[in-house]
Amino acid sequence: MRREQEYLDRLHARVAELRADARQAAKEALSRGGSTYQAMLERDVRSAEAQGLAAALDADEQGLCFGRLVFRDGSDHHIGRIGVRKDDEERTPMLIDWRADVARPFYLATGHEPMGLRRRRHITTEGTRVTALQDELMDLADPERTGHEGSDADTVLLASLDAARTGRMHDIVRTIQAEQDEIIRAPRHGILVVEGGPGTGKTAVALHRAAYLLYAHREALARRAVLIVGPSPVFLGYIGDVLPSLGETGVLALTPGELYPGVTATGTDTPEAAEIKGRADMADVLARFVADQQRLPEPTLVIEHDDGELYLDREIAERARRRAREADLPHNLARPHFAFEVIDGLTRQLVERIGADPYGGPNLLGADDAAQLGKEVAADPAVHEAIEELWPTLTAQELLARYLAEPTHLSEADAAAIRRDDGDWTPADVPLLDEAAELLGEDNSAAEAAAEGERQELIAYAEGVLELSYGSRTQEFEDKDDEESEVLAAHDLVDAERLAERYEEADHRSAAERAAADRTWTFGHVIVDEAQELSPMAWRVLMRRCPTRSMTLVGDPAQTAEPGSCGDWDTMLRPYVDDRWEHTRLGVNYRTPAEIMEIAAAVRRAEDPAFEGPRSIRSTGNRPWSRRAENTRDLAAAVAAAAPGPDDGAHDAQDTHGRCAVIAPAELHEELLTALPHASAGEEPDLTRPVVLLRPRQAKGLEFDTVLVVEPAALGTSDLYVALTRATQRLGVLHTGELPEALRELGGEA
Repeated sequence: MRREQEYLDRLHARVAELRADARQAAKEALSRGGSTYQAMLERDVRSAEAQGLAAALDADEQGLCFGRLVFRDGSDHHIGRIGVRKDDEERTPMLIDWRADVARPFYLATGHEPMGLRRRRHITTEGTRVTALQDELMDLADPERTGHEGSDADTVLLASLDAARTGRMHDIVRTIQAEQDEIIRAPRHGILVVEGGPGTGKTAVALHRAAYLLYAHREALARRAVLIVGPSPVFLGYIGDVLPSLGETGVLALTPGELYPGVTATGTDTPEAAEIKGRADMADVLARFVADQQRLPEPTLVIEHDDGELYLDREIAERARRRAREADLPHNLARPHFAFEVIDGLTRQLVERIGADPYGGPNLLGADDAAQLGKEVAADPAVHEAIEELWPTLTAQELLARYLAEPTHLSEADAAAIRRDDGDWTPADVPLLDEAAELLGEDNSAAEAAAEGERQELIAYAEGVLELSYGSRTQEFEDKDDEESEVLAAHDLVDAERLAERYEEADHRSAAERAAADRTWTFGHVIVDEAQELSPMAWRVLMRRCPTRSMTLVGDPAQTAEPGSCGDWDTMLRPYVDDRWEHTRLGVNYRTPAEIMEIAAAVRRAEDPAFEGPRSIRSTGNRPWSRRAENTRDLAAAVAAAAPGPDDGAHDAQDTHGRCAVIAPAELHEELLTALPHASAGEEPDLTRPVVLLRPRQAKGLEFDTVLVVEPAALGTSDLYVALTRATQRLGVLHTGELPEALRELGGEA
């Protein structure tokens, strides 16, 4: 214990040095000179690297070092969250990053396959203090004994599972199991599906896989970033500390409703509307609606022009539309083709009228005259108004708002279900917005022309500066000898274009920050949690975000609840990769005690007799209970009596009382909040509070020490299954009506 403490003290001292060095390096990188574009680029790269290292070293130091490997060949390594080296010529490792290959025996070695190990040590710390050791002997003939040998290799794992929840997900880097390690380190390319029931650690595995990929493929993923898609803002807040604790910050985490930059989906659809919007054929429906915006004049449009009226008839417009569609470009990008053909048709009309020979001879206007008339037609605002009427420039928001106000290409019932004149965007609208943006395209020609104009102005200014520099040097050196006149000036070292580049504003945002603002960004890897809940239209969005199909998808079809969701892996993936995807299943439930899992599995089997839930590895001895109330008011009082009071637990991470979730249908929340004024609720509740009030789907992916499920009969089977499996210690069910059959055997509250 003393030796490990001394080593940990030296390790923390070294980390403090590295942290100070990283901060200083970041400052120096930003202040470093360099006039060339290359120098500025290198400065930005050095600054980003230094800032990233500083962020990693600033991460929570709890559990910085958690293990030690002693090999038969005499080598000896401490294992931790990040890699740390000594400040010597050999850069000797002090701490091996858990993701390094040499660290794999910590997770995979067994007595049957020791992988060269003599001893594996688990080190438990609190802050910077060593509190416990556990040694696993891989070589039973090893005579050395420390007094910390343990007969149960799962002691550390079980202690972690039994610890009180804090309202934030913690990493599992100390307790990664062999089946989880194989998934975490699987190859990056291709689609890997990780299926697992409640409590199997699939979310933790996905997050640690993100950390591993960022470590193993640093260069590639640092440029493209990693996207994590989670089911709700509550969930993203819950997992938000995991990757920073592992030293990784190059990740963008979004909900499906946040996948369209600039749009926050705060509205709510009916289940029927969400299902319709999520259908795969909505892509074709929107494409047809875009085509509807490319109209023909009914009747002929009359355009007042200086040289007389112009007639934009169906023949001109139809030819222009055909030519524009033949360009096979998105709507907005094809519009210039349409405009060109319209202008050309109107110009021909004008030329035929003005240049007509009254005696029937050839047209009196030459090519130059026709070209001049074409310029006049092209510059006529009335002509552009007519073009806009027939082929309007649209944004995705404008197009979708038009469509939802009067849906077409659907049955009357479906159209009525999604019709909406105004209101906030909903999560189901986001994939439709993204599809609309793809169909429309964005014509950046005007912005690019403006940017080029600004650039040319800057170059012209730089040329003036260099001319002044040259003139000043000429005047200064007129009276000096030739030797002194050889001194170099600015105009000798750089031309106007390079000088202008020095004053261009550099983009210091990280890849994740740039990706968040760019709808067309393609990610190096995408991780989707609760993937079974996404609709076919949502999958179209994600596949566009990752054309390389480098993805990790985690979920549980048994927990599918969202209307319009795909529900099974083949339906999700076949349209994009056929059957070229890997599937693995996690079958061990680490979170849910056997007593609770037995009840939850019975709920699922009532609907699917062949259902088999994950196998729980722990039992708490706390039997689930139920209590019936006479009415809603009594029900709320019963929930308040069963939940912790406002002073029953602290709000910090050291709280040993844990957390309680009250999971109830949305219509009961107002009454329950009256009885639980100290509870946190809403769209983004504070999960660190002793009591949190949630809807079942808000609870997806979360875990609590105690869960109180209210009115289970009002929940669908999938929602009830999710609610019942959130508890790590205790489960209570409170109700007014009859319980679902699978819950009727629950005993009363002790």
